[in-house]
Amino acid sequence: MKTFAAAILFLVPAFALAQPAPVEQGPQNASFEPAFPDQTRAPGLTQTPVTVEPFVTGLANPWGIAPLPGGAWLVTERPGRLRVVTAEGAVSAPVSGLPEVDDRRQGGLLDVTVSPEFRQDNTIFWTYAKRVQGGTVTAAARGILDVAALRITDVQDIFVQSPPSPTPMHYGSRILLDGRGHAFITTGEHSTLAERVLAQDLSTTYGKVVRIQLDGSAPPDNPFVRQDGLDTIWSYGHRNPQGAAIHPRTGALWTVEHGPAGGDELNRPEPGANYGWPVVSYGVNYNRSSVGTGEPRAEGMEEPVYYWDPVIAPGGMVFYQGSGFSGWRGDLLIGSLNPGALVRLKM
Repeated sequence: MKTFAAAILFLVPAFALAQPAPVEQGPQNASFEPAFPDQTRAPGLTQTPVTVEPFVTGLANPWGIAPLPGGAWLVTERPGRLRVVTAEGAVSAPVSGLPEVDDRRQGGLLDVTVSPEFRQDNTIFWTYAKRVQGGTVTAAARGILDVAALRITDVQDIFVQSPPSPTPMHYGSRILLDGRGHAFITTGEHSTLAERVLAQDLSTTYGKVVRIQLDGSAPPDNPFVRQDGLDTIWSYGHRNPQGAAIHPRTGALWTVEHGPAGGDELNRPEPGANYGWPVVSYGVNYNRSSVGTGEPRAEGMEEPVYYWDPVIAPGGMVFYQGSGFSGWRGDLLIGSLNPGALVRLKM
């Protein structure tokens, strides 16, 4: 057991007075000015002492987690295993019936979520890196879970990214159900200079937020239905969005994505909107060269609600709805992979 102070940020209105200093993050990679006050380096909350106790150990690269009715969780392991973890922290044997995953580099079995009607339909959804002819893709699938037997049946892909990539990197891969019969799926742009430009190409699902019906078809109100662009695309110009959450009050989708050196972004993806990558960015390339135009913003491209420089390397995120922490309800909690922390954003 050990105690640490979590990294915490606080978003407040521009007219607030007597604001505390921002959380110290270290030197910035880029010298861009933010587009509006508190878009980055927002005033800091008082650091919160947190006691950390191990709950589950021995998992290999756990990536996704989803609650089951009754208090257990589904947890994915990136090498390709799905486990049931009980409320007491016991870990099951691997669940059988999953498709083979492409577990090279950043690929593997990734996110998992549970049908809102799980007690009736036993349906779960997951994302994974899939090896196909010509390369690798982000894919999403659904199946029927028998928890007692630790077995999935009736597996079917409901989304397969196109075109295939030779690069097992930047899969995005968060999947969320909106409770209205739709699934949002985030995809990455596979990282390379040659492929990242496809985040701006509406004939591909690289660097996109995808919105589908639960059978994989495109909802008729998607922004590019009957227009130039794939009818499953919701928003575009993303780099590698690995965190996503539905706002519990408004129902709006929020995402958080990895920037390059600097420029991790919190976005609220709107239908048909362009989030800029790789034309503009609040970061720079890892070799410190400019990204795209070398500018942080451009006409017709959306501003991030918040950005970090240096990065936090964001993983999953959630709007806190519990009662264990006074004053936190409705705040965003984001996992930081590097330097490693829990980031709290109060808006």
